[in-house]
Amino acid sequence: MPKSLLLAALFAVAFSSVASAQQAPTVRIRGTIESVDGNTLAIKTREGSDVKVKMTDNVAVFAVIKTSLSEIKDGSYIGVTGLPEPDGTQKAIAVHIFPENQRGAAEGFRPWDARANSTMTNATVAQTVKGTDGQNITVKYKDGEKKVVVPPDTPIVTFVASDKSEVKPGAKLIIFGAAKKDDGSLEANRVNVGRDGITPPM
Repeated sequence: MPKSLLLAALFAVAFSSVASAQQAPTVRIRGTIESVDGNTLAIKTREGSDVKVKMTDNVAVFAVIKTSLSEIKDGSYIGVTGLPEPDGTQKAIAVHIFPENQRGAAEGFRPWDARANSTMTNATVAQTVKGTDGQNITVKYKDGEKKVVVPPDTPIVTFVASDKSEVKPGAKLIIFGAAKKDDGSLEANRVNVGRDGITPPM
């Protein structure tokens, strides 16, 4: 093989290795913190398995705290965990309000794993009006919009920036995207922990 082709082939292999390293698969984890050893969390997952997750040194910790439906206003950026209704609307089973500095995070509509057939819509509130079955909210995202019904008993939470003091045995957490390393270990640069016994509902 000519030297130039050999170098090109080696470069392609190196580049693909770097690309794959940068795009490590991620795992969503819901569960209860069993123990904390330095930066390593032992977690009993929602499904009952035991996993260990290493927090990065610069991990971002957010507390998940209860808030009220009245905090959802026109222009709020929210995440709706929903179930599709026959008429095309989404019935909310949980809503989380993003802090302003997280506006635009994971914007869009996608399948979700909170329950069977559940969805997640991260979008901006265009309109909210009182309805017969709860609050009717229209949300808009870059590729479309959804109409959402939020029943009165729907858990409403928000994220508050916090620190590792939230990360303690017994606390419930959700990690949206723990990176799966080549050796099979899991690493997280963000953890979301329920404060005051809350289970993050999303």
